[in-house]
Amino acid sequence: MTSAKVLQDKLDWERDGADWPNRHASRFVEAGGLRWHVQVAGSGPVLLLLHGTAASTHSFGGLLPLLAERCTVVCPDLPGHAFTETPPPKEICLTCMASQLGALLRALELDPEIGVGHSAGAAVLVQMALDRLIEPRLIVSLSGALMPLRGLAGKWFSPAAKLFARNSFLPRFVANGARKDPKGVQRLADSTGSELTDHDIAFYRRLIASPGHLAAALNMMANWDLEPLARDLPELTPELLLVAFGNDKTVPPAEAERVIAVDPRARMKLVGGFGHLAHEENPAYVAELIFEAAGLR
Repeated sequence: MTSAKVLQDKLDWERDGADWPNRHASRFVEAGGLRWHVQVAGSGPVLLLLHGTAASTHSFGGLLPLLAERCTVVCPDLPGHAFTETPPPKEICLTCMASQLGALLRALELDPEIGVGHSAGAAVLVQMALDRLIEPRLIVSLSGALMPLRGLAGKWFSPAAKLFARNSFLPRFVANGARKDPKGVQRLADSTGSELTDHDIAFYRRLIASPGHLAAALNMMANWDLEPLARDLPELTPELLLVAFGNDKTVPPAEAERVIAVDPRARMKLVGGFGHLAHEENPAYVAELIFEAAGLR
């Protein structure tokens, strides 16, 4: 896997986090052998808010304050991402992240009643619930990536990700490219089907320009295995709401339909007009959607 040196070439809180969204809610917590960057804000029922692969707490810059009006929101950087410490490469995996987040919640002495996860973050929430690390009454999956890739993509994704994760040069090469070519990050964001502001793009560029952040994301993809989760979905206890967005080019609505085919108890809500990063495009709309699902309107 990627060398430890690259994995530790991370963002610096004092330098890179000076203007971080919702910085006032940030704290650093030791739990599960890691030093976490986590944001905690608001009061009311506890809501665990998880970002997806290669993102960070910044992705919820607009959504978190709205949710905090009615909930106690707990929003961490996932292991290895942004300002959270990086575990050994083999521990950047679905079941490992679930266990690590369970340790964080115990350290915070908070028990989520609601879970909201974006993309791979939704899979982490479901895994936590299956492992009885959390017992929420509701999980809201925003463009959730819950099913294994199909066809050739599924056949070649994991081997390719493992190859990239072992390459110490690749994260530095891509990070350098992000620093030199801002339009490259813009093109990447556009490919999700979402329309982000220049301000939003600047934070993604900051993340992608961090070799350690990129290396952690590559190792996460290399170790990702959704087959057991898909198999165990019918055993999921919490209510599962699958929110799919019509213009999502990363996890299209058909993926939510695949989940329902496995677990008919899940509900799907299809929303038109937004892409994969809908919670950044219109956080107010997504907040109201979550409140309605949770009975908090």
